[in-house]
Amino acid sequence: RQHEGLRRVKRAWVIPPISVSENHKRIPHLLVQIKSDKQQPGGVVYSIKGPGVDEEPLGIFSIDKFSGKVFLNAMLDREQNERFRLKAFALDLGGVTLEDPTDLEIIVVDQNDNRPLFGQDVFTGHVLEGAEPGTCVMTVDATDADDPATDNALLRFSILEQGAAAMFSINSTTGEICTAQPGLDRETMGVYNLTVQAADMSGDGLTTTAMAVIYLEDINDNPPEFTKEEFSMEVEEQAAGVDVGRVFVHDKDLAGSPNWLAKFTILEGDPEGSFSIRTDPHTNDGVVSVAKPLDHEVRDRFELTLSVQNERPLEPSAPTSPRALATVRVRVRDVNEAPVFRGNPRRVSVLEGTPPGTPITTYTASDPDTHQLQTLTYALLYDPADWLQLDPHTGTVSTKRELLHPSAFMQGGWYIALVLARDDGERLPLLLEPCPPPHPTVTPVTPRPVPPAEPPLSATGTLSIEILEVNDHAPLLQPPAGMLCGRPGRGGNLLLGATDDDRAPHGAPFHFQLSPQHPQLARNWSITRYNVTHAVLAVLAELPEGPYSLPLLLRDSGTPPRERQQLLNVSVCHCGRDGTCEDGVLAAATAGAGVTLGALLIILGSSILLLVLVGLGAARVQGRRRALRKGLLQRSQDDMRDNILNYDEQGGGEEDQDAYDINQLRHPELFSPRAKPPLRRDAPLSSATPTAPRKLPSSPSDIEEFINEGLQAADSDPSVPPYDTALIYDYEGSGSVASPLSSIVSSLTDEDQDYDYLSEWGPRFRRLADLYG
Repeated sequence: RQHEGLRRVKRAWVIPPISVSENHKRIPHLLVQIKSDKQQPGGVVYSIKGPGVDEEPLGIFSIDKFSGKVFLNAMLDREQNERFRLKAFALDLGGVTLEDPTDLEIIVVDQNDNRPLFGQDVFTGHVLEGAEPGTCVMTVDATDADDPATDNALLRFSILEQGAAAMFSINSTTGEICTAQPGLDRETMGVYNLTVQAADMSGDGLTTTAMAVIYLEDINDNPPEFTKEEFSMEVEEQAAGVDVGRVFVHDKDLAGSPNWLAKFTILEGDPEGSFSIRTDPHTNDGVVSVAKPLDHEVRDRFELTLSVQNERPLEPSAPTSPRALATVRVRVRDVNEAPVFRGNPRRVSVLEGTPPGTPITTYTASDPDTHQLQTLTYALLYDPADWLQLDPHTGTVSTKRELLHPSAFMQGGWYIALVLARDDGERLPLLLEPCPPPHPTVTPVTPRPVPPAEPPLSATGTLSIEILEVNDHAPLLQPPAGMLCGRPGRGGNLLLGATDDDRAPHGAPFHFQLSPQHPQLARNWSITRYNVTHAVLAVLAELPEGPYSLPLLLRDSGTPPRERQQLLNVSVCHCGRDGTCEDGVLAAATAGAGVTLGALLIILGSSILLLVLVGLGAARVQGRRRALRKGLLQRSQDDMRDNILNYDEQGGGEEDQDAYDINQLRHPELFSPRAKPPLRRDAPLSSATPTAPRKLPSSPSDIEEFINEGLQAADSDPSVPPYDTALIYDYEGSGSVASPLSSIVSSLTDEDQDYDYLSEWGPRFRRLADLYG
């Protein structure tokens, strides 16, 4: 039993890992020999399987099946495959497994065959100018494909080149680049180009390089400065909003940035704010412009003190410097200015009825050009009613005709006129021009005047004229007649009114009273005020019916008041029960008893107008009669229906056979038993007035009636002379289109006749045109 316990256990075959260097060039290379102790040599068959044998990559390893030697058949690359795990098999010659399959591991040993690689060819960083030392800007990175567990991939960084100043340093392990020294100034050097190196084997192996570009960012460490201390400019007077000139500054900071943009201020020389200054954002120049119109006569020169600074304040680290100042001298150039009306519009008052030629006012303008001798002339630019006249030299406005009110040319009670003032242009001072000297030692000069500049300038003044009302009209009684009942208290009242052509305050209220020259009227009549324009006439005692003429005195409220004595024609009628007039016939007869002169003129004018209308009516009737006679003899040339279409032809003929029946003209008594016997032309003058010209018949059957009516109208016309009187016919003119009748005898043949005109007469003459044309 103890022997059995100490019996040796069978040991399985184990193959330790095999190491082989990459890039091994002696091929084939024996890696290892495997053996099995199951049988004698030559009785075991060995084989391997796995990557590099029967799997990709194929053909790298092989084994001698009888000796068990494993060979390397190709160069290895650790960066592609760092180890291979294979399976080894041992079989007898009959194919029976002698040993369990065992692992065969082949490790590829790394060699330093890969250079470091930067992540990019050019690295970019930014840092503010003036940054303190130790300010980190950027980090460069690199990689190595070799085994990181070996020194083959251990990298170290360094700066190969950065210029003479060595302003930056790099961490050799991390690749972080930082500032090394103070004094970074963008205005001196804005960009730094560094050559950075990475090396493996702790800096002693393979190397590679890259570029690191560092840009310095601008800060406001440079104040703007004027390019010169004085600037001169010139501008015309009365020009507002125009640019006068530019002032130039220089700033070392980054152009276009807020550190560079300038801000200008006018410190002195412009207390009234006549100028302004702005910054041109593209050029950083200061643009001086006119904010208020300048007047050469008031001030012809300005001396402005300007200062400049940046939009953004200076950095505390910037060197201190005095404030930049400059002087700008501006000369105001004199130009011709338009005249000016002081007190525009001018308001004046004129009494109505002012006679022509009366001066109203003197409306003049002043010329702002006090340094130039100019003459102003005046003219009326607008005078719609042609009421005014103007002295062109003094500007005195006078009445040209009587000013009337009311007028269609008045606007809100004012008459508006426009006065034009014009100067004679800009006159420049005299220039002296040398003339040819008569003596070598004498050089005389002759003044050469410069003509006035064109065009002259003008101004317009408004003249508003108020026409004051004058009490030049007395009130007028309206109406001048009336009717009332003759009993007191029973309709014995009459409402009186008045009108006045004057306007307030020279019109109403009106005062009505009985004429003081006839005090006896107060026994039977009384007048009481009804309102400002009317009064009531009342009967105090019963009066007999009939007409009465009452002299009244009417007075207005003007200053001074105007009064007028007028007659009131009153008809006293018979009073009815209700206090109204009963007998209208008597009232109508008596109402016209006291006809005034105005009424007589109206009646006379109406009669004359009636006679004129009667004369025009008679002349119109006479003209119609003459037109009737001419209408019977002359018809429209376009009417072709009176042609006799009677041909002795069998067939053919005119297409239109709807002409008049000629038998009605030859035998009218057969067709109209109503026909009256003709009358003589010397019929008595008591005949009826002939009628107006009649309308032409609309059908051929009415021709008989038409002719009979015309004959009757001619016989009944008293203006036609009798048969034994020489008849004078109207002259029909000359130049007839038709040929004279003498042409019929002058030629016996048709060869001399031209019948081409027949084709122009229409379809009725087409057959004749075909025969003779």
